[in-house]
Amino acid sequence: MIDTALFGAGRIGKIHAANLARLPGMRLKYVVDSHAPAARELAAVHGAEACSAEQALDDPAVRAVVIAASTDTHAELILAAAARGKAIFCEKPVDLELERARQCAQAVAAAGVPCLIGFQRRYDPTFAALKARLAAGEIGAPEMLIVTSRDPGAPPLDYIRRSGGIFKDMLIHDFDICRWILDDEVLSVHASASALSDPAIAAAGDADSTAVTLRTRQGRLCQINTSRRAAYGYDQRFEVLGSRGMLQAGNHRPTEVIAYGERAVAADLPEPFFLERYRQAYAAEMAHFLEVMRDGAAPRTTVEDGVRALELADAATRSWRSGQVVELDQV
Repeated sequence: MIDTALFGAGRIGKIHAANLARLPGMRLKYVVDSHAPAARELAAVHGAEACSAEQALDDPAVRAVVIAASTDTHAELILAAAARGKAIFCEKPVDLELERARQCAQAVAAAGVPCLIGFQRRYDPTFAALKARLAAGEIGAPEMLIVTSRDPGAPPLDYIRRSGGIFKDMLIHDFDICRWILDDEVLSVHASASALSDPAIAAAGDADSTAVTLRTRQGRLCQINTSRRAAYGYDQRFEVLGSRGMLQAGNHRPTEVIAYGERAVAADLPEPFFLERYRQAYAAEMAHFLEVMRDGAAPRTTVEDGVRALELADAATRSWRSGQVVELDQV
């Protein structure tokens, strides 16, 4: 039985806690949150104990930590857990500052512990099936990736002000999709952005709509369009154009019933938000975390993936601010 400490009892922390509780071989021992009542409430649901960060980290029985607390705690918790030899699962991003994220990667490597980053889209059954078919050569060599990623609405302004900006908060998932699907590193980034849904977002120094073009080492192109406002639901899809065809991964809907009438054909809107859309993906990534610890499986999403995605988010932010293409020096 692998005893685990969960940091963060908010929305995503509750998802991870429930998925941990379903896994034979993992036990949620501690829940840590700066808001003590939330920690106690979630701990009670799963038969765990609410405690301080120090107690959870210093308990030698705890072999794994799941970090789902606010972004400003990620790096500190990764460093503390790595120093104690514990396996780590951390939500994105590793940190808002690139140098700090790189320090985390170095510490994890020195400690020799696994550190998975929560890029749950890699575990989505639809996206993973497309990746497998692409790897099998079904459409030949990939040449272009087009990603559409739209939220149903913007988060609160207080969150936007401390999020690090739309490229680090929202598009970091899309940058990871680009690297994963094209299996290539990005050499140049051109990003454009606007605040179209709410002038207060612009006043906060951020944007809600973006268009990004990435060019990889092998000359492959990736175009990403995002918006924080989609009136019809959570829009998550992409397509890959290859030398012998194209693969598309579309939205999920609550049901697949389609109504045919005299004047229209109607289907359900997409799932309302990410918790519903990626329900299976969240369960799959936690099951994979167990496989990494128990069976020695190779992590599918590493801290290095987190650093690379943050590099692209940082470059996109600089490109938007400067209005210029940003060239990356990838090793």
